[in-house]
Amino acid sequence: MNDQMKSVITCDLDGKVETFSDGAETLFGYNREEVVNKMRVSDFSDGQVVLGHVINWLDESVKKGKWEGNTAFIHKNGSELPCRIKITPTKGSNGEHIGYCGVTTLLKDKTPDEVRPKISFMTQLFTWMVIMRLPFLSATIVPILVGAAVAKYAGYPVDWGWLGLTVLGGSLLHIGTNTSNDYFDHISGTDALNYNYSNVGLNGGSRSIQMGLITPKGMLTVAIITFALSAIVGIPLILKAGMSVLWLGLIGFLSGLFYTAPPFRFSSRKGLGELLIGLNFGPLMVAGSTLIQTGKLLPEAFFAGIPIGFLIAAVVYVNEFPDHDSDKASGKNTLIVVFGPEKARAGYVSLVVAAFLSVVLLVLNGTFPSLILITLLASYFGVTSIQTLYKYYNDRLLQPANWGTITMHSVAGVLLFIGLWLGTPAL
Repeated sequence: MNDQMKSVITCDLDGKVETFSDGAETLFGYNREEVVNKMRVSDFSDGQVVLGHVINWLDESVKKGKWEGNTAFIHKNGSELPCRIKITPTKGSNGEHIGYCGVTTLLKDKTPDEVRPKISFMTQLFTWMVIMRLPFLSATIVPILVGAAVAKYAGYPVDWGWLGLTVLGGSLLHIGTNTSNDYFDHISGTDALNYNYSNVGLNGGSRSIQMGLITPKGMLTVAIITFALSAIVGIPLILKAGMSVLWLGLIGFLSGLFYTAPPFRFSSRKGLGELLIGLNFGPLMVAGSTLIQTGKLLPEAFFAGIPIGFLIAAVVYVNEFPDHDSDKASGKNTLIVVFGPEKARAGYVSLVVAAFLSVVLLVLNGTFPSLILITLLASYFGVTSIQTLYKYYNDRLLQPANWGTITMHSVAGVLLFIGLWLGTPAL
């Protein structure tokens, strides 16, 4: 390689490669047709370097005008390259920040080991949070808490130890579902085709396999272990509350595993995936939590899970918009693929409206106290998310709607919990 040859790569704010110079082709081994509008700059770095360092480098480049240092990049053939890189922010015609430019040269007098950034313990810990998608366990914790509140409202004492064990079992089942979904989306090629994934895991899976944080075999192993641990935790729950716990757990396990796994691939069945998510993380999980506390499958628990089910379905639904192209290409027929992003917006509105309307109906028919109407306060996040979705349904600026929907689900769940917990107990 020419000693003066420099790689120049520009990308947008998401890291999507926009230009790829001749020097970049020489250095990294790709041709520009393979990279431009098909890869992200993070693809040239080790995943833990991305998690532990690259974000800080980009932030410093914006604050100080540039960041410069040594690192090890990854060649197309998998080998490491000791390099010097300078990162500067790029500006639009009006001076706004629109992306980054990286100018890279090969360090002939260094080895990859000498320049590879150190990976801290916190980054290693964060790596496992990413692999298992731990921040999204609110989808499990919320309905389990609501189930406990239903038990209290029905006049039963809540045992916090059993509640903790329920959360643990449900969380392990959820982690098993997350990791198995990532594994089978990798095997089917869905994640490899996804260019519009979120850098923070909102859509497109955790990207752990694609980032090299874990091997496909490792991801499958994590899925098997966490599913097995959830079964072990389920044994005392079954002994306490009966075989109904087993059947609910089996429904959750099978629908979670086969959400992306063949032969069923429920997520590809034109709305069946969204329906199963709503049922599992709504009525069934709320009822299961109440069952652990009371020993009974109370009808009220299933009813309390309805608004939670609609809202978690809305979370999944809005996160499917950026995945439209890759899902369609891989035959993953979500409702966004079936209706098309523009028409599918109405489906999101329907889910949000149905969630809060169901809360009102549960008060009007006397099932629950009027205090649960405080749950309607969370509709604020629904309104703002709908506005964002209608404007940016096919744009990176959709992310506030993704976060808004997650917030709406969590806030609504907490408010419903409070309304049930503090409501006048049933006689």
